[in-house]
Amino acid sequence: MALTRQQMDVKMDEHFGFEAADNVEGVLATLTADVEHDIVGFPTGPTHGRESARGFYETLFGDLSDGKIETIRRLYGERFLVDESTWSGRAPGRPFGLEGRNRPLSFRLLHVIEFTEGGDIKRENVWLDLAAIMQQLS
Repeated sequence: MALTRQQMDVKMDEHFGFEAADNVEGVLATLTADVEHDIVGFPTGPTHGRESARGFYETLFGDLSDGKIETIRRLYGERFLVDESTWSGRAPGRPFGLEGRNRPLSFRLLHVIEFTEGGDIKRENVWLDLAAIMQQLS
């Protein structure tokens, strides 16, 4: 059965809301137990399972703060969506190995999300504009 656009939007907005609140447990709850979690270019490569994704979020929430996602557009399929967004906030830690020094930061993101029939996220594939991050923090 296909999910509606509204059902996918609700889950993505919930996921992004937990990220904005630095709520690791909340973010993980939006994912299936066997989720494929792939932040393209992240040193671990794709991981499998909620607990394997935990480390990424714990690191992310230490490196970035006051994050806000602004969705630019979403494209929808039967049980997937592609979300083009801009993240903005501050970089108090060392995001992606760069010294943040609590500077403001903004960059584009592309999420490719696959859902289960029940609406949970079974695959999260994230592409980010590392060139913009490097330009702002180097």
